[in-house]
Amino acid sequence: MTTSSCGSHTCGCGGSAAPTVDAPDARVARINGIALHASGEQLPEELLRQRACTELLRQEAQCQGLLAQDDEPGLDGATSQAATQAIEQLLERALQVPEPSEEACRRYHAAHPTLAGEGERLRLRHVLFAVTPGVEVKLLRQRAESVLLDVRCADDGGTRFAEAARQWSNCPSGAQGGELGWLTQADCAPEFARDIFGKSEIGVLSRLVHSRFGLHVVEVCEREAGRALAFEEVQASVALLLRQQAWVNALRQYLQLLAGAAEVEGVQLDAADTPLVQ
Repeated sequence: MTTSSCGSHTCGCGGSAAPTVDAPDARVARINGIALHASGEQLPEELLRQRACTELLRQEAQCQGLLAQDDEPGLDGATSQAATQAIEQLLERALQVPEPSEEACRRYHAAHPTLAGEGERLRLRHVLFAVTPGVEVKLLRQRAESVLLDVRCADDGGTRFAEAARQWSNCPSGAQGGELGWLTQADCAPEFARDIFGKSEIGVLSRLVHSRFGLHVVEVCEREAGRALAFEEVQASVALLLRQQAWVNALRQYLQLLAGAAEVEGVQLDAADTPLVQ
């Protein structure tokens, strides 16, 4: 039996009977010798990090006896149902996240007075650069940043923004110059809403806004403030938000520990901004 480094410690479990490459290929990313994709296949960096983090957790689940040693990940990044369940069990064991105190919740509410403001509406325009299978994310970001700079520098009453939306946007709204109309938080993807609601910015935002759909160049045309909610009205929501943030931080630290004890090839895990677990 061979000895392999599985996540946070070295054990004699023999690793996984997972797909490996017989002849070394520097282009193939691996975790402890386990290939994350087929030879010659090039994946976007974000997708590659997703697979790497999932594989770190899958191997650790095997080392802790939560997953059979003959479980095999696919070269397409798919994991078995048993592996998914084992990873959930592993994280329940490993991530001990305390409940946020009332004091912490009150501090957060005081620092975010418009949190979950009732009735807040924004009139928006956007240019969507969609992240789709096979797209080169780095080049997509460069194009999005170029368009962002172009429309921010334009002093033409918004004409250039509309032209950019018609030319570049992957959203049907591009035909209308990127117009989305009046939206509430409930109308938007949560990660998109978090970046633009509860603020005071008007005009083309100085940053790209990220969502599950891709990268957005966003213009806030108008804002209608909502009614600020009392702490008692949002205490449960604030507590949930703080707990989720703590869980994400704990997961990121746990993955860093696993990566530090593993043989990682061809993928830069330290560059991940989020846990990126599939």
